[in-house]
Amino acid sequence: MSFSPQFLNGSEIRQKFLNFYAEHGHKILPSASLVPEDPTVLLTIAGMLPFKPIFLGQRPPEVPRATTSQKCIRTNDIENVGRTARHHTFFEMLGNFSFGDYFKTQAIAWGWELSTEVFGLPPERLVVSVFEEDDEAFEIWRDKIGIPAHRIQRMGEDDNFWKSGPTGPCGPCSEIYYDFHPELGDDNIDLEDDTRFIEFYNLVFMQYNRDADGNLTPLQNKNIDTGMGLERMAQILQSVPNNYETDLIFPIIKTAADIAGIDYKKSDAKTQVSLKVIGDHVRAVVHLITDGVTASNIGRGYILRRLIRRVVRHGRLIGIEGEFTTKVAETAIRLSEDIYPQTREREAVIKAELQREEERFLETLERGEKLLADIIEKAINKEIPPQSPLSKEIPPQSPLSKEIPPQSPLSKGGLISGKDAFVLYDTYGFPLELTQEIAEENGLTVDVEGFESEMEEQRNRSKDAHETIDLTIQGSLDKLAENIHPTAFLGYSEPVSEALVKAILVEGKSVESAEAGTKVQIVLDQTPFYAESGGQIGDRGFLSFGETVVRVEDVQKESNIFIHLGKVERGILTVGMTVNAQIDRACRRRAQANHTATHLLQSALKLIVDPAISQAGSMVSFDRLRFDFNCPRSLTSEEVQQVEDQVNTWIAEAHPAVVAEMPLEEAKAKGATAMFGEKYSDVVRVVDYTGVSMELCGGTHVNNTAEIGLFKIVSETGISSGIRRIEAVAGQSVLDYLKVRDNVVKELGDRFKAKPEELPERITNLQNELKATQKQLEAAKGELAIAKSDQLLAEAETVGEVKILVAELPRVDADSLKTAAERLQQKLGESAVVLGSSPEEGKVSLVAAFSAKVHKDKKLQAGKFIGNIAKICGGGGGGRPNFAQAGGRDASKLSEALESAKTQLVEGLK
Repeated sequence: MSFSPQFLNGSEIRQKFLNFYAEHGHKILPSASLVPEDPTVLLTIAGMLPFKPIFLGQRPPEVPRATTSQKCIRTNDIENVGRTARHHTFFEMLGNFSFGDYFKTQAIAWGWELSTEVFGLPPERLVVSVFEEDDEAFEIWRDKIGIPAHRIQRMGEDDNFWKSGPTGPCGPCSEIYYDFHPELGDDNIDLEDDTRFIEFYNLVFMQYNRDADGNLTPLQNKNIDTGMGLERMAQILQSVPNNYETDLIFPIIKTAADIAGIDYKKSDAKTQVSLKVIGDHVRAVVHLITDGVTASNIGRGYILRRLIRRVVRHGRLIGIEGEFTTKVAETAIRLSEDIYPQTREREAVIKAELQREEERFLETLERGEKLLADIIEKAINKEIPPQSPLSKEIPPQSPLSKEIPPQSPLSKGGLISGKDAFVLYDTYGFPLELTQEIAEENGLTVDVEGFESEMEEQRNRSKDAHETIDLTIQGSLDKLAENIHPTAFLGYSEPVSEALVKAILVEGKSVESAEAGTKVQIVLDQTPFYAESGGQIGDRGFLSFGETVVRVEDVQKESNIFIHLGKVERGILTVGMTVNAQIDRACRRRAQANHTATHLLQSALKLIVDPAISQAGSMVSFDRLRFDFNCPRSLTSEEVQQVEDQVNTWIAEAHPAVVAEMPLEEAKAKGATAMFGEKYSDVVRVVDYTGVSMELCGGTHVNNTAEIGLFKIVSETGISSGIRRIEAVAGQSVLDYLKVRDNVVKELGDRFKAKPEELPERITNLQNELKATQKQLEAAKGELAIAKSDQLLAEAETVGEVKILVAELPRVDADSLKTAAERLQQKLGESAVVLGSSPEEGKVSLVAAFSAKVHKDKKLQAGKFIGNIAKICGGGGGGRPNFAQAGGRDASKLSEALESAKTQLVEGLK
C-alpha cells in the first residue's frame, strides 16, 4: 500500500502539535535554554529536564498540564551524525506533560488521535511497543484504541522502561513506530529494523519511585512525560529518506554545498556525510551561542568549540578552503527566527564567535598538517617507536608529506600510533581518513584499532559526564524531598529569625541529632541566610538554642531547599528543634557592596566600552567580585580607568535602591537587564538604582550606592575567546586591598632607600644593570668554553678521512657547549665532534657536530646519533643531520656515554 502524506513543513508540524494539546487544556510553555538550571547536566538533553523539580516534588507545578517544543543537545553519539538517518546533536523535542493530572488512558488516546487524525498517518502503518510487564498499557492499546494484538510489541526494560538513574522517579514506556514498508507484512515484526521502522513518539508513564535497594514504590502523583522528535515527524510527512533532507536542515546543507560548488544529490556518500554534519552542527552552534555559550576548553564551551571545529573540518573535506561558517549560519538563523527570535537578535554575536573560532582553527589545522608531516618523517627515520606519545614540539621546518625528499628510505611496515592519529583528530581536527591517505603515500600505516580504542574512551567519558539526567538531590535529600517543603527565605529584610530544624545530614546520611564537633548539613523551614546563587556566595552566621551553637560556613540551594553547611560547636542539635538563626552582618554587608558594584560595573561597561556587552558570569564573595562579559577585545588602560571612575561617581551620587516584584514582561518593558540564558519565573525581582542600573536579580544589595564607599578594579584579562574578566573590590575590601599595597610600597621603599614615587625608576635601573651583567656573564662563559675547547684540538683522532673528537667540558652550559662544538668542527674540517658536560647537579648536556662527509657519505645523522647516546644518561634529544643537541639527568653516566659515542663513531666511519 502506497502512502503520500500531506506535506507539512517543520513549523507547521510544531504548531499543530502545540495547538492540539493547547486545545486539550495544556499551557504552551516556551523552550528552556540549552544551558539548564540543573547543575548535574551540562546541557538540556531532554524535553522533560526543565520539569525535573516538579517530577521530584520539590516544586509545585504552575499548571497541571503543559506542552513544549524544547531545544535539546546531545553529543554522546556525535560520530553517528550524518552516517545514520536520524542521529543529531541538536534536535527539537515536542512534548506534552501531566503533573499528577491525566495518566495512561488519556495520554495514549491523545497520542493516537494526534498521529492519525492531526498528522494523518494511516493506522495500518503504525506499530506500538509497551513494557513487557505493562498489561494495563497493552490492554488500552488493544481494547480502547483497537490495535491488533500482533501489532503491539512487548519489549524489555532496556527499551521500554524509563529511569532517571539508579534511584528516583521511573516508569514504563509505550512508543509509536511508523512503518515505511508495510508491504513486508505483519509476520516477524522487528522494531529494531530502523530501515523499516522509525520510533517517533515516546510516552513515559512515570508511576514509580525506585529506592537505593531497587524497590519500586507507586508515586502518590503519577506523571506523563512524552516526546515526539520534530525532525523524525518531518521525515515521515515530507517523504524524504532521512531527517537531513527535511526543510529543517536541508537548506543549511544546500548553502554549504553551494559554497563548495557541489550538488548534494549527485555527491558520493562520503561527501553527503560531510554536508549532513555541517547541516546538523551549524544548527547546534547557532542555538548554543544564542543561549550564551562561548567556545572554550572546558564544559559547554568545549562542546561548542568541538562542534565548530567539526564543521570547519568537514568543510575542508568537501573542498571549502576559506572561511564559510558565518554564511551557513545565516541560513540556520533564517530557518529558526520565527520560533526562536533570539537567534536573529543575537546574529552579530553568533557570527563574531563563529568567525573567531574558525580563524583560530584554520591556523590550528595548518599546525596539524605540519605535525603530521613531522610524525611521518620520524616514523620513516625510525626515530620514534610505533606507540610513542605525540611529540610536543612542532619543528617549523617539518615538511608536509608531499615535500619529503624522494630519496628518503621508507620504513616498510612503519606505523603511526593510534594515539597520535587520535590527537591529530581530536586536537587538530584531522580526520582519520586523511591521516591514513597521507601515511599510505609515504609507505606507512595507521593503527586504526588503537585509534578506535582512544575514540571509545572519549565516548565513554562524554556519556558518563554529560548524558545522564539525575533526578535525585545530594546525599539523602532525595528520600526527604517528598516531606520537605521549599525553604522560606526571610533574608531580604530580616537578619535574624526563628527557624525549625527539618532535617540534619551527616556525611550524606539523614540523622535525628548531631553532637559537638560534627560537620552537618541542615534544612530549616525558613531562614535569613542567603543561599549561593546568581554568583553571590552564601551567608555565614550561627544557629543557636540554649547551649547548642552551630557555626554556619556556607549555604547552598537544591531547587528551593536551602542547605546550611556548618559544624556543631556546642551542645546537641536535633531535628524538630527551634533555633535562633542569625547571619554574620559584617559578611552580608561586604557581599551586598560587592554585588551592587557588579551591577554598576555592567552599566559602566555598556556606557563606556560597548552597549552590546552582556554578562557571561559573575562571582560575588565577601572580599572581592569577579565579572565576566562578552567582548571581542581587551580594554585599554584608559577605558579601565574610565569604568572605575564612573562606578565611583555613581557611588558618590548616592542613588537609592528601588526593589520591586513584577511580571517578567513588565520588567522587560521597563528595560531591566536580564542575565542571558537565565530562566526566570513569571514574577521577577527587579533591583533598580534609578538612572544607573536596573536588573533582574535575587541577590542582596545595599539600600543606597553610597553605602559601597569605594570601588577599585584590580585586573582586566581575557579568559577565553571573546570573554573578558574584571576582578575588583568594593567597600571595606578596598581598604584591605590598599593596606596590603601600602605595606608592600613601604617595604620596597625601605629596601631601595627611595620614596614611593622614585621606586619605578630605581627598579628599572636595577633591571637594566642586571641585564647588562647577565650579557657579560654569558659572553664570559662562551669565551671560557672556547678557550677550553681550543685545548682539545690536539686530542682529535683520525679515522679514515675523518677526524673525530669526543670529550667532556666540565661545568659548561648548553649554549656554550654548542658554540664550542661548532667552532671545533669548523677548525677540524671533515670531522665528527661530540661534547658533553654537566653544568649543574642532575643535568647533562650533549652536542654533536658532523661535517658533510660524515652525515652524507657515511650516513651518520647527528640527531639520531646524539639521541641514542643521551639515553645512557636517562635522556634524549635530536636535531638536524649535521648538528644536534640532547640532554639527560644522570651525570654519573656521562663518561660512559662519551665512551660509547667514541666507539660508535669509530665503527661508523671505518
